[in-house]
This record gives sequence, structure tokens and C-alpha cells, in this order.
Amino acid sequence: MLKEYRLRKNISQEKLESLTNLDRKTIFRIENDINVPLLDNFAKIVTALELTDEEIVKEVKKTIKKDKN
Repeated sequence: MLKEYRLRKNISQEKLESLTNLDRKTIFRIENDINVPLLDNFAKIVTALELTDEEIVKEVKKTIKKDKN
């Protein structure tokens, strides 16, 4: 989800790194489902990408559906 929204906003990993103070390697790992972000990091990403509540809920629902199958 992160990569998709980052690309939609036309933000590079480097720019997201500067907006969130997260290491680019961390961003890469989250984008590639290697790591799950900690709640505070998730909040930084959501804020930097200006995601709406609706977008977040939509992605959470997708994840829950995927995990059930």
C-alpha cells in the first residue's frame, strides 16, 4: 500500500525519508512487506502522504480480507 500511495503522490523514497525522518531502508522494507511499521512510524507516513481516514480504512479492510483467504 505504501508504495502505491507514495507513487500516486509523486514522492520519491528519498523525499519520504526527509518528510518522515525514517531511513530509506526502512521505507523500502515496509513497501516490500519485509517489515511492518511501528505505530509511530505509520503515523509519520500517513501524515507525510496526507492519507485520508477513508484511504486508511480501505487498505485495512483489504488486508483483513487477504489474511482471511
